[in-house]
Amino acid sequence: MKDIALVIEDDEDLAIIFSEALNAADFDTEIVRDGWVAWKRLQEVRPAVVILDMHLPHISGADLLKQIRADAKMAKTRVVVITADARMGDAVREEADFVLIKPTSFVQLRELSARLHQTTV
Repeated sequence: MKDIALVIEDDEDLAIIFSEALNAADFDTEIVRDGWVAWKRLQEVRPAVVILDMHLPHISGADLLKQIRADAKMAKTRVVVITADARMGDAVREEADFVLIKPTSFVQLRELSARLHQTTV
């Protein structure tokens, strides 16, 4: 059974690119494009990796990151924040495992995903 990676990104094109990069690193991926839906989904699944945008509809990425870090069941979940807002990235750097500033390339994310997969196996 493959590890689950949750892509929480409201930009459809970026979400697909991120999902494909994670698939290339042998993760099963699920895309969620709304903060509220992500909030509910995080109560149901324990992903190995979360790719997290900061600016989402309904609930912010920062609030989702706090939810993940407060849940003992997700203690091993690796969170990669991907944002176009460098200040927001700096603000969550201590809570996230990695912070990438957009634009993020497919190759960059695929290589990071492969490293993450090695640490979750």
